[in-house]
Amino acid sequence: MIGDVQGTEDRIRVATALLQAAADRGVSLAIAESLTGGQVSSSLVEVPGASRVLVGAVVAYATRIKAQVLGVDAAHLERTGPVDRDVALQMAHGVRRLLGADLGLATTGVAGPGPADGHPAGTVHVAVAAPWGRRHRELHLSGDRSQIRRATVMEVCELAIGFLRKEGRESQP
Repeated sequence: MIGDVQGTEDRIRVATALLQAAADRGVSLAIAESLTGGQVSSSLVEVPGASRVLVGAVVAYATRIKAQVLGVDAAHLERTGPVDRDVALQMAHGVRRLLGADLGLATTGVAGPGPADGHPAGTVHVAVAAPWGRRHRELHLSGDRSQIRRATVMEVCELAIGFLRKEGRESQP
C-alpha cells in the first residue's frame, strides 16, 4: 500500500512538472497510448488546470488503430510490429497532427506478463514529436505488468519534460 501511495505521488509530481513545462512555453499536448491504456492522460488530468495545455488523447491499443487513426505506416507495422522506435515516433507525430497540438507523446511496447511480437515483457518505446524536433527512448523495464505500465508513464513524461526544457533543439533524425 505504501508503495502504491508513493507511486501515485511520483506520477502526479512528474505530471505536474510536464504540465508546467508545457504551460511555461505555451505548448499544447496530445497523447497517443498503447500499453499504458490511458494512464498518461489520466495522470495529467489528475492535476488541476491540465486543460490549459492538454488537448486530448487516443488509446490506440490495437495495431490497426495505430495505422487507421494515428496514421502509422501500415507496411512498417506489418514489417516490425507495434513495438518499434519508428512506430512510437509516428504515433507521437500522428496524435499531434490529429488533435492539433504542438507536442505529441506516445507509448508502445510489451507490458507482459509474457513476451509479445517477439519482444520480452518490459520492452517499451516512448517518443515525443513537435514541429521543431523529436525524441525517442527505448526502455527495458522490469517488474510486473502494472509496474511496467506505471514506469512507462513516468518515462514518457520525463522524456517530454527534458525535450521541452531543451526546446527540442537536440532532435533525432
